[in-house]
Formats: sequence, structure tokens, C-alpha cells
Amino acid sequence: MPTPHIEAKNKNEIAKTVLMPGDPLRAKFIADTFLEDVKQFNGVRNVLGYTGTYKGRRISVMASGMGMPSIGIYSYELYKFYDVENIIRIGSCGGYTPDVKLYDVILAKDAWSESSYAKVQGGYESDTIEGTPELNQRLVKYANELGIPMHIERIHSSDVFYRQNFEEYKEIYNKYGCVAVEMEAFSLFHNAKVLGKKAACLLTVSDNLETKEETTSEERQNAFTNMMKIALEMAE
Repeated sequence: MPTPHIEAKNKNEIAKTVLMPGDPLRAKFIADTFLEDVKQFNGVRNVLGYTGTYKGRRISVMASGMGMPSIGIYSYELYKFYDVENIIRIGSCGGYTPDVKLYDVILAKDAWSESSYAKVQGGYESDTIEGTPELNQRLVKYANELGIPMHIERIHSSDVFYRQNFEEYKEIYNKYGCVAVEMEAFSLFHNAKVLGKKAACLLTVSDNLETKEETTSEERQNAFTNMMKIALEMAE
């Protein structure tokens, strides 16, 4: 049963809903902080994965690594070979506008990208893919119940972290309406689309390209608890 990148021996080791931060240490933080009866199901390449319970309901958390090729591999294997139904990416993002401030939570309505991932993987020609409306509606409901404000916006999924033309983000914001940038959601949404599964993306603003504000790596690992609490309500 193990795949080339996930060592779980059977499907039952992984819950139907998986939260996917990029950072393996953030996955460990979530498991250690919020879950009970935790069992580790993956350690291949130190891409840590855990299953436990939250408020008595079962859920898994597993790192995705950085970038669309990485989350593309792990999400595909979870969907295809372990019968996972829902994946919620929980990650950091850089704001493109002062309207999204440090630590604000963003729910990705859809993701725009220049990436060729979807075209190469499945022949998908559009540059925009939406998250699953059903999951987004549930996440909005949970955020409201928890009293956590949330932006619902288009985001930019980029293949490049360090652009030579740093100011290009302004054109992307003005032309495509992307309020923030990250590096994974577009491929996750595509994999869900082609495999008949569900995907969503919750982000916390870690820095802002317009205002030049930023957080530390330690804060990004440990302090983005609002989006975690919203996503954890997806446990079943």
C-alpha cells in the first residue's frame, strides 16, 4: 500500500480530511497542540503526517512541502491511493494590497497562476481554478461561529518566490485581482478537480509586499492559529 512518498500501510491510517501546511514542523505543531490520540503515519523525507482526533472527531495533518510540484505529488497520492476526500491547505501568503494585514486570514475563492502544472498534468487550459464551493461554505460557517474575520478573495499561485521584477506583483493585483501570493493552491485545486475530490485553501498573511511588513519564520510556524482552528472544525 505505501506509495513512493507516503509510508502509511493502509488507507485507514489517514482520515478522509487532511490539513496540509507546507512546513513539516507546522504539521507537527498542529498535531502536538490540537490533536488527541495522535499517530504518525508518514516520515518519508521528513514530510511529517499525523492522524488524531479534534473534539472527538478524526482528522489528519500532513506537510506538503513548498511549491506546486511538491503539493501536487502529495495531494495526488492522498486522493488517489488513500481515498482522502478533502484537503485543506493551510499556509502563509504575501499580501499584494494594504487591505490584507499581517495575520489576516484569507479563504481562496480561486487561484490564478502562470503555472503550466494543470496543463501538463491534465490538459487544463485555464489560468484560474476555484476551490470547492462546498468546502468554502463550511469554512465560512466555522469562521463565523468562531468569530474569526476572514477575507474571501482570489489569490496568486506562483512558481517563483524570488522574482527579478519585484514590482510585477502590482500588475498582477491590478490585472487579475489577486490580493495575495502563495505557491501551492492552483495545483491542489487542479488535482481535486481531475480526481473528483474536494479542496480548499486557508492562508494567513505573513508579509505584505506593499507595506513591507513581515513576520519571522518562528511566528509563521507557531502563531498562525486562527486559520488552524477554522480548518480543524472540518474533522469528521
